[in-house]
Amino acid sequence: MSSPDPQVCAARNLTDPSPENTSEEKRPRTPRNRGPVVAVTGAATGIGELLTAHLAASDAIKQVIAIDERRGEVSEATWHILDVRDPAIADKLRGADVVVHLALDLDLETDPAARTAYNVRGTQTVLTAAAAVGVHRVVLCTSAMVYGALEDNDVPLSEDAELRATAEATGVGDLLEIERLGRRAPRAHPGLNVTVVRPTVLVGGTDTALTRYFESPRLLVVAGSRPTWQFCHVEDLVTALEYAALEKIDGEFAVGCDGWLEQEEVEELSGVRRMELPSAVALGAAARLHRIGLTPSPAGDLAYTMHPWVVSVSRLHDVGWRPKWTNEEVLGALLEEVEGRHTLAGRRLGRKDATAAGAAGATVALLGAAAVVRRARKARRRI
Repeated sequence: MSSPDPQVCAARNLTDPSPENTSEEKRPRTPRNRGPVVAVTGAATGIGELLTAHLAASDAIKQVIAIDERRGEVSEATWHILDVRDPAIADKLRGADVVVHLALDLDLETDPAARTAYNVRGTQTVLTAAAAVGVHRVVLCTSAMVYGALEDNDVPLSEDAELRATAEATGVGDLLEIERLGRRAPRAHPGLNVTVVRPTVLVGGTDTALTRYFESPRLLVVAGSRPTWQFCHVEDLVTALEYAALEKIDGEFAVGCDGWLEQEEVEELSGVRRMELPSAVALGAAARLHRIGLTPSPAGDLAYTMHPWVVSVSRLHDVGWRPKWTNEEVLGALLEEVEGRHTLAGRRLGRKDATAAGAAGATVALLGAAAVVRRARKARRRI
């Protein structure tokens, strides 16, 4: 999702100023007499585009209403061109049975304050507008990152485990607020059902701190940590969202591959060696690099490569859903996707920069060590 990670869903789409995208466009489709009318926000790109195409091709869906800031490629959908924060979205949702809200900005490069303003206001507007025009279900897509990556997490976590994440990782604060809004909405609007879908590490055209982890020449491992990896291919997320839209499942549930991979398995399957660093060096360097603006990823992102946060997907299993992808297959797809890319501590490098940087882990270690030395020198001067 460009989407999230965590993670993730579809990234915010920038407005296309071309004339064809500044007005509302509709394409009629063959009428269907059964199934729900489903509206999808963020429908022009990423997960939203994939879901819109999937639903438009399904005989179980009566009609698809596609909403975005520009018109997408799925001609079978009925398109409305506007920002999801615009209260006029209520008129565009009229007649829909279900709304799947995927218009989120989880781009690593977006200004954090602007990203939060877009994500939170957009979700508030969609929930309020849906309730106002009689939509009976809204599906929100967040991430399994909301559970938090902690050393004492169960492996796997139950889907009803406490959400212990903090706002320290990219976009996670937004996702926690979105879930809070989703819990409040049915109390404020009786009759509105809110379903929350939490994908694990999302792969397939996505760009997140977790997918960039695999773009480094060495896999950074914090000494003493216990990384575990549970992936979710976007194709599996799309089918899980379809289950939610068709009301085959409700409540809050996770989606991802069955089981998980240990760090050693990831290294063996990928053929990429590790670079192991002490926790203080790795976390200190990550925080410093982000603070001075050299990398887009805050230090909080590192926790999700240190501690377990895999989760059961039993609720989907109970209603007959099964993932088509395994963790091993998704990892293979991710490695193919990132081939030729070079990332240092979350920052994309050009080929020339990558050659100069060498092993990313070594650079992080040097920067972290330098910061420790500078602090020690300042402390000695004060004595």
